Amino acid sequence: MVPTLYGRIQTRIVLTAIIGGLWTLLITPILPTGAPLGASYRATFLVLAWVIVLGIAWEFLYHFLQQFRWEKDWPTLFGLLTAINEGVVLWLLVKAGVLPGLSAGVPFSAFLIQFLTTWVVVWLWANGPMRIFFPHWRFRGGRLW
Repeated sequence: MVPTLYGRIQTRIVLTAIIGGLWTLLITPILPTGAPLGASYRATFLVLAWVIVLGIAWEFLYHFLQQFRWEKDWPTLFGLLTAINEGVVLWLLVKAGVLPGLSAGVPFSAFLIQFLTTWVVVWLWANGPMRIFFPHWRFRGGRLW
């Protein structure tokens, strides 16, 4: 079954929050933030939160674009490549200082490492272990509950 819009939103929120949150917890101490550890954790978890919030908006755009495809879904590789447009837009919003809680002083290298590695870890989980531990997930249109 093709994942529904609601299923994709549920999966994005849960996987980014849990898998992305665990990964962020692990990677933050080694990121080149130049800030104390507490401030680094605050910034990285705020970036993760904004990935979730903006990701919901992205899902509506992706859903619209998928209506022009025969299968009404993306090939798996597209799910990985959407990191490019989502990362660029998020970085521009961070640099503009328009995201509440985040200052424009987040270093690009720290942002890039966190964003890309988190994206890959979540994508790998969704296309691997997720299908093993939740075998009926795909038959319910990607919905988790």
